[in-house]
Parts: sequence; structure tokens; C-alpha cells
Amino acid sequence: MKVFGVVGWSGSGKTTFIEQLLPFFASRGLRVSVVKHCHHPVGPEGPGKDSQRHRDAGAAQVLLASGPSLEPALERLSACDLVIVEGFKTEPIPKLEVWRPDPGGPLLHPSDPAIIAVVSDARVATDLPVFRPDEAQAVGTFVLGRLGL
Repeated sequence: MKVFGVVGWSGSGKTTFIEQLLPFFASRGLRVSVVKHCHHPVGPEGPGKDSQRHRDAGAAQVLLASGPSLEPALERLSACDLVIVEGFKTEPIPKLEVWRPDPGGPLLHPSDPAIIAVVSDARVATDLPVFRPDEAQAVGTFVLGRLGL
């Protein structure tokens, strides 16, 4: 399984952006699962919650994980081609940073060498590739190339 993350501050649009990426990957014949980091005890989620949104967008499996480490969550997944990880900011996996000035919070990529690109509707001064939130296809192509898929 190839793994990459989508990180950013709460309210930055991570879930919405993952919803846009999932159909792109599915259209390439990839089986994709999502692991979402939760900072609260995990219980059943209903309609409209992030896990349901990921399933509706085409995720083969969605796992909510509240532990401090990603590895146990990955071990619980069924076989797939690609795992998108939402959250787990400190894990040393290739990541996209979704950043908006509205919810605030400093940019993460200057202090995280695992971040390979930024997705933002604002101007971001960086040497990394920067994509707009409406460029899911371009981001998907970029990710597949970086992961060798």
C-alpha cells in the first residue's frame, strides 16, 4: 500500500479536498482507503460526518483512529492500492498541506520536510508546488507520480 497524508488546521478544507481526490483515484482503477485522525473518542458516525463523506466519494474503507500513531491503523486496513491519511501531522509520510488564511494557524510546510505540496486558495510563498483547491485532478496526477503509481 502506498500512503500519503493530507494535513492542515481544523476548518482548512481537508475533508472536502479528499472528497475531490477520491473519484479521481477511483477513475484510475485504484482501490483507495482513508484513515482519519480524531482527537476525541471514536464512535459511530452518521450521515454528513466526514467518514460518510469519504465513503460517498468512493473510499473502499474508512477508518477513524484516535491513537497517537498511524501504524496500528494502517495494519487494520484491508488490502488497497493507496491510503489517504487525514491528520497525523507529525507522521513521516509524504503529505499535502491544505491551508487557508481564514481558520488561521501558521503554515506547516516550513517545519515539515515530508510536506511535498500545498493546496490553498491564498497566495503562499514557497518553493513547493502550490495547487488551488479546485485542481484535484492536477494534485491527483502529482501524487500518483510522486508515489510511483
